Amino acid sequence: MGTLEKAVSEVGMDRYRAGMLAKSKAGHDAGRIYVITDTDGAYVYLADGRLRTVGRPKKKKARHVQLICEEHDVSAADDVQIKRILKEYISKEEEI
Repeated sequence: MGTLEKAVSEVGMDRYRAGMLAKSKAGHDAGRIYVITDTDGAYVYLADGRLRTVGRPKKKKARHVQLICEEHDVSAADDVQIKRILKEYISKEEEI
């Protein structure tokens, strides 16, 4: 990877931050909404509070998720708070 390509990929990863909502674009979970709990290089860690808990998040490549322009504080969040965030987002989307 060239210097320019590496710089572009590093800048792109700054977009992914803990607390942002993301929609899965690929895999058997395509279309599901998650909360990003952590980032690591080219990967993001996703939780939904049910199957993918804060203690056992889903590791997914960042290019396989679509960011949703909504961010929450999840520094001390538990599964109940994650579920509440997702439920509020989904109900707000259904109104539109």
